[in-house]
Amino acid sequence: MAKQKYLVIDVALCHDCNNCFIACKDEFVMNSWLPYTDEQPRHGPRWMNIERRERGQYPRIDVNFLPKPCQHCADPECAKAFPELVSKREDGIVILDAEKAKGAKGLVDACPYGAIWYNDEKDVAQKCIMCAHILDGEAGASICMPRCAHSCPTGAIEFFEADEAEFAQKAEAEGLKRFKCDVSDSGLVWYRNLYRYTCEFIAGGLLKDGDCAEGVTVSLKGADVPDQATNYFGDFCFDGLAPGTYTVVVDGKDVKEVTIEESANIGSIDI
Repeated sequence: MAKQKYLVIDVALCHDCNNCFIACKDEFVMNSWLPYTDEQPRHGPRWMNIERRERGQYPRIDVNFLPKPCQHCADPECAKAFPELVSKREDGIVILDAEKAKGAKGLVDACPYGAIWYNDEKDVAQKCIMCAHILDGEAGASICMPRCAHSCPTGAIEFFEADEAEFAQKAEAEGLKRFKCDVSDSGLVWYRNLYRYTCEFIAGGLLKDGDCAEGVTVSLKGADVPDQATNYFGDFCFDGLAPGTYTVVVDGKDVKEVTIEESANIGSIDI
C-alpha cells in the first residue's frame, strides 16, 4: 500500500498571515490541473480557509487561527452521499471528479467541514486536492509538497509521507488531534495544540496586600491539569478545559468556584 500523505497543522504557530491561502490561489487561479481539478476562481472559494476564534475577556484574551483545508477523511461523508463523484486515492487523498462534479451543488452541503466550494464560473464543485498534481510530479515543481506547507513561514503546516501505523504512533506520541472527531476520527489532516481553538480556559490573577502575587502555587479542581506558579504579574491560566464547574485552589485552599460555558477571565483574587 502506498504511503499516506499527511498535513500536520500547529494552531499555536499560525498567525493568520494567509501565505497558505495566497499560495493556494497562486497555484490554482488561472491554472487548470485536469484531470485533478479545474482552475479555482480568483474570488470567493477558500480551499485553504483560515478560521478565527477569540477567547476570554479583556484584558485576559487570546486569538487563535485554524487553517482548515479539506480534511481528506478516511471515510468521507461526501463520498457516502455522492459515491459516483468522489474517489479516494491509494495515498488517502480525496478527489472530486472534475467532470462528473459539474452541476453537483449538493456536494457543498455534503461536507461537514464546509471544505467543498462551488465554482459558479466553471459550474463545478471543487476543494483542496492537497496539490496531488505536484505530489505526482505533474507540475514540474522542484519541491514535492503541497504549496501551503511549502509557503508557511512559521512551520505551522508540515507535510509528511508515512505508513498508517507509523503515523498513528507519531500522532499518539505528539498528542495530535483531528478536528471534529465526532464526525471523522481519521484522515490526512491532523492538528497540534488544537485545544487552543476547540477548548476553553480559566484565567485570573492573584493580589497580596494590593500587589501582584508572584510565584504562588495555583491548582484547579475538576480538571486534569498541572499546578501552576503565578507569573511576575500574579497571573495564571488553565487551558484545554471543557465547559463545566471548577474550583481554583491557592496554596491548598479553595478560593473560588467557577462555572464556564466559554473561556473566562475571572479577574483578580485577593489572598
